[in-house]
Amino acid sequence: MSPAQQENFPPELLKELESIKLSALADDYAYQQVAHLTDNIGPRPSGSLQAKAAVDYVAAELRKLGLDVQLEEVKVPHWVRGAETAELVEYPGQVAGTFQKVVLAALGGSTSTPGDGINADVVVVNNFEELRALGHDQVAGKIVLFNEIFDKQKAAAGLSFVSYGEAVRYRGAGPKAAAELGAVAALVRSVGNADYRLPHTGFSAPAGIPAGAVTAEDAALIARLSTQGRVRMHLTLTPQKLPDATSYNVIADLKGSEHPEQIVVVSGHLDSWDLGTGAIDDAAGVAVAMEAAEVLHQLGLHPKRTLRVIAWMDEESGGAGSQAYTKDHTNDFPKHVAAIECDSGASHPLGFDARINASATELLRPVLNVLQSYGGNALQPSSYPPGADIAAMSEAGVPALGILQDGRTYFNYHHTAADTLDKIVPNELRENAASMAVMGYALANMKNPLPR
Repeated sequence: MSPAQQENFPPELLKELESIKLSALADDYAYQQVAHLTDNIGPRPSGSLQAKAAVDYVAAELRKLGLDVQLEEVKVPHWVRGAETAELVEYPGQVAGTFQKVVLAALGGSTSTPGDGINADVVVVNNFEELRALGHDQVAGKIVLFNEIFDKQKAAAGLSFVSYGEAVRYRGAGPKAAAELGAVAALVRSVGNADYRLPHTGFSAPAGIPAGAVTAEDAALIARLSTQGRVRMHLTLTPQKLPDATSYNVIADLKGSEHPEQIVVVSGHLDSWDLGTGAIDDAAGVAVAMEAAEVLHQLGLHPKRTLRVIAWMDEESGGAGSQAYTKDHTNDFPKHVAAIECDSGASHPLGFDARINASATELLRPVLNVLQSYGGNALQPSSYPPGADIAAMSEAGVPALGILQDGRTYFNYHHTAADTLDKIVPNELRENAASMAVMGYALANMKNPLPR
């Protein structure tokens, strides 16, 4: 090791990190937390009764570990799903007296059709350029379908988040772009790489028109039929936007023994979408953050800096939780030594995405060596914040890390009805817990904070 590595990671600390890893790899605490959040509490959309129950549950569990727990208030949107049906009622070659069902789910932020739905022609575009080329006259009064295809080859090669980034912009901004040209509704091809006729929901910027995600199979069907002639749809989406609700970020501190004012954040987000039970997105992230504290409690170890466990609220529908934390704690960001987030599933961890000073990469090599036994030792430099909820901290210069996972199957289940407990592989969840606990404790106990 270099002199700086030896200074920051003496033999005693490395032995503690090894003990933390072994304990986490043998412990089912994180799995038990995911199981309760998903099976017993269920879906946790912002503003829901389940989200409130999850806040209370996580706070109580962390108090059992002796942490100083605070609930910090957040005003969150409260959107609830209603009826969602669609049928193709006119299309080339249609057999008289029949229609074709379209499987879809409303997007968060969608407004409602009338109770009995709307009938309109469908216009299919592959990108924003094609939408603009059609112009107001060819879009007004129609339903726009964005048929951006999720790149499965990139996902299979380990670049699933690149595929997601390319396609998700149409979910986020497509309805608003369609509304500006007079569309009466907007649909997007589901952003995911599993063709099981599952719609993938998610947040969409409020556009004042109904907005939904159709399955990949049905998007392809509509696109094929539209090349043959007129396609007309009957669409019913009846979600409601209720008044904003009061919720909370769960903030739990294991106070530092030498520098309690210096903070290392370990975190995941507590809210989820409502189609499934939010196991991989993101009960798993909350659970491995909780385990970072539980393992230290189990081993009787105490960090020199404060280890702060955060269960964020409202990551999925606007980020109100992280915005509230930024507003309340901006002045403390200079004392935030580092922040870690787990929000990309629960599959085998490969290491960390890291937005850190270049010199810190080599400095952390002894920590990564501890994680090498199960392959969790990559440190991938990132030019963007490696987690939505820690983005503001990262932009303020706080060293930020996100657990880098094997994401090849993540978007099979992400934001769908299939995001359930059975998708969690206990051994892989334990590896994620080990990664969070080892890195969190290392950052809290190394002699000098990471350079900014």
